[in-house]
Amino acid sequence: NIAEGSRRSSRKDFRNFLTNVYGSGAELETQLIICKKLNLLQGNATDIVESLLEEVMRMLNKLVSNLQKSVSTHYSLPTTN
Repeated sequence: NIAEGSRRSSRKDFRNFLTNVYGSGAELETQLIICKKLNLLQGNATDIVESLLEEVMRMLNKLVSNLQKSVSTHYSLPTTN
């Protein structure tokens, strides 16, 4: 979603794609809870993945925040007149 959204024509479109990433993070969090309850991961693997997910979501929050602060920029190809 991040890569696809970055190629859209505006920062607004990009931000919309980033909101989908929040949903993906929530899905992963749910899957981790299930894995933990069913003891599907060995050792502290669940804790490691949870920590990494939290870090990625913090980075995503910063990215969205910075995009909201910045001026809208279009990624259009130059035209010749």
